[in-house]
Amino acid sequence: MAEQGVLDVNDGNFESEILKADKPALVDFWAPWCGPCKAIAPVMEELEETYGESIIFARCNVDNSPNTPAQYSIRAIPTLILFQNGKVADQVVGAVPKSHLEAFVKKVL
Repeated sequence: MAEQGVLDVNDGNFESEILKADKPALVDFWAPWCGPCKAIAPVMEELEETYGESIIFARCNVDNSPNTPAQYSIRAIPTLILFQNGKVADQVVGAVPKSHLEAFVKKVL
């Protein structure tokens, strides 16, 4: 089991925690007032428990850190972006089923 859980990232630590990470990362761009974002949060936690040793699971609150979502042209939330070697490998928009997210994660494993 991974030791950190889902990591909170922001404009200040996004580069060091995600872009310069030594493993792939899945970042959930979300907001506390977003219903679909609340639905995806437990799925992220479940996937982190399973795959957390191989991939970083993180979330970025778009209200508190507006620069990072703007850099990646986030227009709707939740948007989940898969990063590998500091670059966007893939992304999905909306609350998708766990099976879809699991397949998404396996692309970089």
